Amino acid sequence: MGPRAYDESGAGDQGSSRPIVVPMPLHTLEQRVVDHLESVGASYESIAIDPAFADTAAFCERYGFTLGESANAILIASRRPEGLHCLCLALATTRLDVNHRVRDLLGVRKLSFAPAELTVAVTDMEIGGVTPFGLVDPPPIYIDAAVMSLDRTIVGGGTRAMKVIVDPEVFGRMQGVEVVDGLAG
Repeated sequence: MGPRAYDESGAGDQGSSRPIVVPMPLHTLEQRVVDHLESVGASYESIAIDPAFADTAAFCERYGFTLGESANAILIASRRPEGLHCLCLALATTRLDVNHRVRDLLGVRKLSFAPAELTVAVTDMEIGGVTPFGLVDPPPIYIDAAVMSLDRTIVGGGTRAMKVIVDPEVFGRMQGVEVVDGLAG
């Protein structure tokens, strides 16, 4: 599907902020995400949002979605040894099992959530818009199996101004992606 935008004025739907179809010029990062979604045959909608509401809780409250259908992409970085990364996608209602499950997957002794600067450097995406789609040089990507049970999930769109609603079945078809039981809980 093509890009959609939200009617910020509220005039389009009796005062709500539900999506309406409007032309949406895409930022280079967003275009890269959309191109990747198209190349893997994903069933998706891209939606323009106010960047001030890109953080998951604020987005859900502002646009009428639930945390249970939203997923966060989080970059994890090894500390011993240094230099290894992975991107984990988990529902916003869960917490990554970084100290056990993710550590075992990466095969390292110590790791942590990557700082914002490293996340931007590794993903080439804005904080608040990081997504498994459109990565130039993707690290291993791990998807919590709970995400796969949804009919749709909402992920970042590369920038703080776009979100993507996607059928999670696409993660099972993407190269470099592993669906993991118990990645988060």
